[in-house]
Amino acid sequence: MFSISKKIISKTACILYMLFFSIPIFAQKEPADFVNPFIGTSNYGATFPGPIAPRGMASISPFNVAGKQNKLEKDSQWLSNPYVNENTFLTGFSQVNISGVGCPELGILLLMPTTGPVETDHLKYGSTYKNEVAKTAYYSVDIDKYNIKAEFTASKRVGVSKFTFPKGQSNVLLNLGLGLTNEEGAMVKVVSSTEIEGMRSVGSFCYNSPEDAYPVYFVAKFSKPAYKFGVWKKPSKYEGLEAQWMTYNGKTRMMDNTIKTVVGDSIGTYFTYKFDKQETVEVKIGISYVSIANARENLEKETGNKSFETVYNDTYKEWNDELSKILVEGGSNDDNTIFYTALYHTLIHPNTLNDVNGEYPVIKRSKIAKTEGTRYTTFSLWDTYRNMHPLTSLVYPKQQSDMIKSMLEMYDENGWLPKWELNSTETFTMVGDPASIVIVDACLKGIQDFDFYKAYYAMLKGADQIENNPLRPGLKEYIEKGYVSTNYRGPVSTTLEYNTSDYAISLLAKAFGEKEDYKRFTKRSLSYRKLFDKDLKLLRPKTANGKWYEPFDPESGANFQENVGFIEGNAWQYAFMVPHDIRGLIKLMGGDKPFSDQLQKVFDSKQFDMANEPDIAYPYLFNYIKGEEWKSQEMVKKLVKEYFQNKPKGLPGNDDTGTMSAWLVYSMMGIYPISPADPIYTITAPMFHRITIKLDPRYYKKESIVIERQINNDGKINSIELNGKSLNSFFISHDDFVNGTMLKVIQN
Repeated sequence: MFSISKKIISKTACILYMLFFSIPIFAQKEPADFVNPFIGTSNYGATFPGPIAPRGMASISPFNVAGKQNKLEKDSQWLSNPYVNENTFLTGFSQVNISGVGCPELGILLLMPTTGPVETDHLKYGSTYKNEVAKTAYYSVDIDKYNIKAEFTASKRVGVSKFTFPKGQSNVLLNLGLGLTNEEGAMVKVVSSTEIEGMRSVGSFCYNSPEDAYPVYFVAKFSKPAYKFGVWKKPSKYEGLEAQWMTYNGKTRMMDNTIKTVVGDSIGTYFTYKFDKQETVEVKIGISYVSIANARENLEKETGNKSFETVYNDTYKEWNDELSKILVEGGSNDDNTIFYTALYHTLIHPNTLNDVNGEYPVIKRSKIAKTEGTRYTTFSLWDTYRNMHPLTSLVYPKQQSDMIKSMLEMYDENGWLPKWELNSTETFTMVGDPASIVIVDACLKGIQDFDFYKAYYAMLKGADQIENNPLRPGLKEYIEKGYVSTNYRGPVSTTLEYNTSDYAISLLAKAFGEKEDYKRFTKRSLSYRKLFDKDLKLLRPKTANGKWYEPFDPESGANFQENVGFIEGNAWQYAFMVPHDIRGLIKLMGGDKPFSDQLQKVFDSKQFDMANEPDIAYPYLFNYIKGEEWKSQEMVKKLVKEYFQNKPKGLPGNDDTGTMSAWLVYSMMGIYPISPADPIYTITAPMFHRITIKLDPRYYKKESIVIERQINNDGKINSIELNGKSLNSFFISHDDFVNGTMLKVIQN
């Protein structure tokens, strides 16, 4: 007996010894380790799997949308992303990209490694590929045709590539003719056997305003000198008598070992090597929207003589620091992955526009200006005002402050706050006047280290100037009638967006003690009621003479189809898009039950669109009806499970520069900014046992706020406590939240 026990004890001690000393092998994963950049690369999520630094200017994406035409190639349909997970034909790696947008832009400067004789036709040099790896700050792939391993990382303004070539002749192509859009025009010069400089023209976001096309400058440096280099140019093919004398008509010109400047549409460079054994070549490409000199300075200052591994480690650490501002506990690996990938996607745009020396092009590019902080760009505000910017105000307030300062600089440069700005081009895409909402939201959350009086007067200009107002088409009619009529595109949507902005302005007016403005804009914010059809309990368009527009189909406009009345949606998807006046809408609909029934009908009739911004807050609206808050809890949980998954199609559609991802971040934390610009959150069931949000001491008094879930049966929320005291509400003010210590959600 004794000997047996001794053996058991010895065996147990051995196991414990092994476990104890093997702990370092199973080191805890960091937030950055959970990121899966493949999420959103299918189902038109429009994300890309390649590396980018937090809010980076440079990014690298595999470019696989330029093969033989099929429904997922860039010229076969409306496609806004350089990479689609289902595609299999690779034609290079683009060096500047946009994440999660609905219109094509950028996706240029295609770097492609090959072997053998130089081939310049992408349909001929393109290849299938395998063994893709995508993680925070890193992407790699094996290129089948050439037996080349390609690896990528990036700093803020520099993309870094590493190619491992087999023995024999190898080439690195830089194709300036191919890009995500069909915008043309480029210039290139081979400076030496290790350096290239040039420019590529881009623009025409959503194929609007082609006259506003602009240059992206670059400098590429190679770690090894080329054995041979050159430039190619493929001119257009001409017809007619004169063309008969052109022996080179439409034929690609190969210009070996030239350092002359070459301009054109279909141009590129090639660097050729002859290796006696397997070798690696690193390529660093610095980007600038100001000049080639600045692109070179960006490259030198950010990456200099740093190795690929050093750049990767630096950017990984920067990402991990940012993602660690929210720590989650108690979720599965998939829970952690979708959460941190979503947070990652919210930290891509708005992104950096200025160079390391502070220079950036002003709106309309009339001059070059300089900033001491960060000049941000890519303001997809119709999308992001609803949740992404409020999330930034909460977790990254210094970034939000710099974004607002960027908006005010745009106002100084252009005379207007931004609407949908991209690389100092105002696209005026979508409807509404959303910048006001973003600014007020931040200001009322205590982010006030900017000229908020200037911001206030900028808002008033956008809201009141009737003539030549690019922000608010139909403003005269809106002010006089209380709504925009069918004389304008998307009149109901436009009216609701103006209402939401006017409500935000009223909040700031109240804070400033501007009583008349407060009354005026509060009244304006409620004018949607004139479009409410009490029989249908829906909002519907009116003509200029005040009559209902006929024929009216409430379902027309689903799936982003064009229709009279609404932008990217239909009457059901806009039925509750008055988040600032839900109590008033409840009254209009006849009380709690009719409101709840109509809201439930949106979901039961499958009119709710998870990929659609106007109805994105609807799952939370049951919290306004006492006794039905459980419906919000069930609905949010169901939607997260159905639409957000750890797979390429794991987003419901376009990420819209982080909007869908921000929805998920909030939803998994159990809070949501229910009314844009109102510093209020509504509460639902957290999807982790514990969430710790670290607070920036420059803006908030507390170090952190913890959200904790106590489950008895994973059922309905029974009670909510803040610092141990019952909250007695499914709503909490921002101030109470950030000045608390523990928000506990108890479920029965």
